[in-house]
Amino acid sequence: MATLRMHALSKRKLVAGLSLLILALAVPTGILIWQAYGQLRWESFHHYRGLAEELAQRIDAELIASIADAESRSFADYSFVIVEGTTESNFLQRSPLSALPAAGDLPGVLGHFQVDGNGNFSTPALPQSGTTPASVGIGPEDYERRQRYAKQLQSVLSANSLVQSVTATSASTEQRQNAPAAISPDPGAGPAASGERRLVAGQAAFDALSAQRDSAAALTEAEDRLSASEAGSEARSAEGQAKVTDLDLDAPFGGKRDERVESAAVEQQATNARATRKERSMLPETTGLTAAAPEEGVSEPLRLRIDTFESEIDPLEFSLLDSGHFVLFRKVWRDRERYIQGALIDRNVFLEHAIIGPMRNSVAAGMSDLIVAWKNDIIHAGFGTESASLSYSALESPAALLYRYRLSSPLDSLELIFRVRQLPPGPGARVLGWSTLVLAVVFCAAFLALYRLGSSQIELARKQQDFVSAVSHELKTPLTSIRMYGEMLKEGWAEPEKRQQYYEYIHDESERLTRLISNVLQLASITRSAPSLDIKTTSIGQLIHDIEAKVSNQVQRSGFSLLIECKDEIKQVEVAVDADCFMQIMINLVDNAIKFARNATPKVIEISSRLTSDNGVTFSVRDYGPGVPRDQMKKIFRLFYRSESELTRETVGTGIGLAIVHQLTLAMGGKIDIVNRDPGAEFSVTLPRP
Repeated sequence: MATLRMHALSKRKLVAGLSLLILALAVPTGILIWQAYGQLRWESFHHYRGLAEELAQRIDAELIASIADAESRSFADYSFVIVEGTTESNFLQRSPLSALPAAGDLPGVLGHFQVDGNGNFSTPALPQSGTTPASVGIGPEDYERRQRYAKQLQSVLSANSLVQSVTATSASTEQRQNAPAAISPDPGAGPAASGERRLVAGQAAFDALSAQRDSAAALTEAEDRLSASEAGSEARSAEGQAKVTDLDLDAPFGGKRDERVESAAVEQQATNARATRKERSMLPETTGLTAAAPEEGVSEPLRLRIDTFESEIDPLEFSLLDSGHFVLFRKVWRDRERYIQGALIDRNVFLEHAIIGPMRNSVAAGMSDLIVAWKNDIIHAGFGTESASLSYSALESPAALLYRYRLSSPLDSLELIFRVRQLPPGPGARVLGWSTLVLAVVFCAAFLALYRLGSSQIELARKQQDFVSAVSHELKTPLTSIRMYGEMLKEGWAEPEKRQQYYEYIHDESERLTRLISNVLQLASITRSAPSLDIKTTSIGQLIHDIEAKVSNQVQRSGFSLLIECKDEIKQVEVAVDADCFMQIMINLVDNAIKFARNATPKVIEISSRLTSDNGVTFSVRDYGPGVPRDQMKKIFRLFYRSESELTRETVGTGIGLAIVHQLTLAMGGKIDIVNRDPGAEFSVTLPRP
């Protein structure tokens, strides 16, 4: 029953069944591997996200520390000369902000400035107008250099409409220098003069009020420009500036969403508690000072008039100008007059030293991109270790959000965005990869092994089925002949002259039946275990004589001639064989030659023997038939193999004769070979000599 079921199973069904089996095993295994790989990538992502978070917080802490140093500077530090000491004991010293080149608390500082209530520009790098440069230790060349520096700084600020232009400021200064001195009452003057003086004083008061209103309006406009840079953002957007909102930053990595990553930017929007502070400051009246001072800026102690005042200072603010410069500024109230004090910062230098440099030197630079955004505008984008600005199309390329961080106040308009393009695999990815490869090889090998096993079983079942059919046919034919001739002889239907012929038919068919049964029994013995042989030494001449006696009658009755060739000098040579097995081998070879050479011309079966150079003896059986196709020379020794289909074959046989020949030859330590002759085929059995 199992054989029939195996026979009913085709190779196509076998492939389909094995594919389903392997698929049923591979799919859950693949899912588990994919989940494990995804988990490794997720853990790697969190590792690098932690590195990005640590880097962003370190950058923020360093910048906030620098902001705190800048915020601690007093109002007087924005003047060229400051007072050290007390009102009773004091001396002049240059402001720490007066050095050239400008040294600031933040990287990229181009210079410091101050805008007073009248909208006038001043810088701590240049002494107050009216002060003799030599009195504060400045030489002519240094003074000219500081003037050029102040004009450059003022040009940048005036280009952003934060202060008056250089020309307007120079004209205003000249008007103030040419204006008459303050008018004071003259007791000796007459009524007319007194009235004139009152008229001039009223006009001056009116001009002063008008100027105050104009300067207050100008300062308010400057504060508005510093505090709000949306106009500049709109202008940059009109020029094609890339936007953060245009980037796909909402796509989570690996399909998973990390609330900590998404809420990081929101958490950083909370500004630190930075309140307005009050301080008491002292400033000297250095106008007209002519005393010499040392070159380094520290003068001899002088008795000067010191102005002591109280200032109310707002926290520092940070803004981006239309020109692309950063400005760090604060608002100061002194004697009810407003001032703006701050520092102009080169954006590229600031980003390079404060943000890009630390990023480039960090581990996160090897696998992530850094985008620096001002509010919604992207002002810098660097991919991996590259720092060059990139086009908008490059920014649009797919990348997963790694981390977002908004700097603390007053830098809270700056946002650091880390994106990851190719996440490095985790430490277990290599092991997982090799495991996946091994499993894939195992699955493929298992599929091939099972397919070969199954196909061989299917083929064996088919051959067994063919064998059963062939054996049934081979058994039925001689039995039918024996029965028919036996009945004819029994009933007396045979004529006397034909009785001997019928007896010979019965004898031949019984011999044929005996050979068939012997082959089947021999096959059963070989299938169960190795054949049990009785190896003895026998002479070649004796073997040839036995062969002739066994097969001559079979050959003659089949219409063939038997030709035996054995030289006299080798007849006495002995060979180690099992005589019964050797006879069965030769009978099967002769029977095979008769079957396939039945239409040959001439009908001759040749049996020969010869010695070999390797101390062996070769027995050959040749026919003059069509020969054996080259592609079947190795297949014909397989069990149940037949070169013809069971439905179309013209020769008799079961497909086990040559297989038994091959197995018995190997069992006796010999070998069998086949060679095509012209015409016919020659089977050679080589056996060892003792």
